[in-house]
Amino acid sequence: MKVQAVSHLRFYIKVLKEQMMKGSFLVPYIIMLTVEGMPLLYLELAVGQRMRQGSIGAWRTINPYLSGVGVASVVVSFFLSMYYNVINAWAFWYLFHSFQDPLPWSVCPLNGNRTGYDEECEKASSTQYFWYRKTLNISPSIQESGAVQWEPALCLILAWLLVYLCILRGTESTGKVVYFTALLPYCVLIVYLVRGLTLHGATNGLAYMFTPKMEQLANPKAWINAATQIFFSLGLGFGSLIAFASYNEPSNNCQKHAVIVSIINSSTSIFASVVTFSIYGFKATFNYESCLNKVILLLTNSFDLEDGFLTVSNLEEVKSYLASAYPSKYSEVFPQIKNCSLESELETAVQGTGLAFIVYTEAIKNMEVSQLWSVLYFFMLLMLGIGSMLGNTAAILTPLTDSKVISSYLPKEAISGLVCLVSCAIGLVFTMEAGNYWFDIFNDYAATLPLLLIVLVEAAAVCYLYGLRRFESDLKAMTGHALNWYWKAMWGGVSPLLIISLFVFYLSDYIITGTLQYQAWDASQGQLVTKDYPPYALAIIGLLVASSTMCIPLGALGTFIVRRLKRRDTASVA
Repeated sequence: MKVQAVSHLRFYIKVLKEQMMKGSFLVPYIIMLTVEGMPLLYLELAVGQRMRQGSIGAWRTINPYLSGVGVASVVVSFFLSMYYNVINAWAFWYLFHSFQDPLPWSVCPLNGNRTGYDEECEKASSTQYFWYRKTLNISPSIQESGAVQWEPALCLILAWLLVYLCILRGTESTGKVVYFTALLPYCVLIVYLVRGLTLHGATNGLAYMFTPKMEQLANPKAWINAATQIFFSLGLGFGSLIAFASYNEPSNNCQKHAVIVSIINSSTSIFASVVTFSIYGFKATFNYESCLNKVILLLTNSFDLEDGFLTVSNLEEVKSYLASAYPSKYSEVFPQIKNCSLESELETAVQGTGLAFIVYTEAIKNMEVSQLWSVLYFFMLLMLGIGSMLGNTAAILTPLTDSKVISSYLPKEAISGLVCLVSCAIGLVFTMEAGNYWFDIFNDYAATLPLLLIVLVEAAAVCYLYGLRRFESDLKAMTGHALNWYWKAMWGGVSPLLIISLFVFYLSDYIITGTLQYQAWDASQGQLVTKDYPPYALAIIGLLVASSTMCIPLGALGTFIVRRLKRRDTASVA
């Protein structure tokens, strides 16, 4: 199997992460790619290709005390599989609704009396209403769990059934499916790029994307987010790279593949960001001009101005004149005058899943032949999501099928089915009314901190436990290529030190922030409000982080105890 297919497995997650690729983010992103992403990608590919095993077996071979590293990777991948396929369920839900005319998120529904529009929808927007009320049917807080929503639940079951059918014959067949799921979205992105660049206001979005804000470079969060983007997009620390690389030929040039995959991955990210921001610019410009038109209509009607007299070009000048000439009347109208700003529209970035399911749908509904663009977009998201799930399940299944204890009792098909069934059953929690809040908890805390620790231990283990010179000798024997100074410097010093710095920044940020908070949907206001996590949610967050990170020391401790007991038994027999 070729490892190149892994290049886009984490792309979909990255599109949904907190930071969109903009000017102030490109600099730390490129730096992190050079000093973290590319070297650590090569490290994991080389480990998998050399050890010929999944993540657990590979690290146990390097050092018996490191078996917990592989277990931690499997645990993180299992957490990811539990919640990640919910995104594919939402993609299915939107795809099915994309065939309606008009699109169901393009207009607000009527209220119960059919005398006007739904109050919640009017206070928010039609796209937000469809997302929060029709899709999620979200509760006011995480404490109010509510019932399982049967429509998203059926979509989740469908998503898991599709994943199971793709992995039914094992990792070898998965690679063939990944080629399709990775390459098809490129065709859709190219179509969207052509359409996006022809939209009115696209240049405003691109200018916003490529205009750097240098003050952001001093913010540690920008660097943490850049590292997180790299880790997720390349799949570092999940064990999927090691699993896929274990199927490579021993003579495969994994160094070349690491460089190619890193470049293609980052180029794809920037390419997708250009598409995103061209559409985002259209959406922002549309909202900005709609706001101006509403102000013009308000002033024209309030002051009996001649139609066409008030325009965008003279709006500020006329507003100043009306304020000075008719102060009392203008003061009555003033509270209704919105402050229209293109910059504020561009700054209003919806985070997380809202980027895919609110911002894009708001832009799509204003396009001509909106059903076509909606079908293309959500089919693309589904393909990217399924491709990511295949890589993620491979990271879980490969160590399980490598285990002689498990594989001797269960065939591959049964192991795959059990993993999918358990993940689907647990994933139903995310289809409850409070499910989106739990989804955010898993998305924010189940992987980020554990991945930093896992990759740090991996780099330290190869360089200082297994030995950098020994590993260099192994690589030269496998591929015929010697390590140059760049890889040695990154693995032995720069990458681990940067990970430690990010680790410290990450922890200090949460200490300074204090109580962890989340965004809850307030239906009465039609907007998100900030609330504190309840104690039991904080306990689950701690459990999520500890359950994966503690595998590393517990694995080492367990190996130590077993060895001492064997040594004692040997001594007693003697």
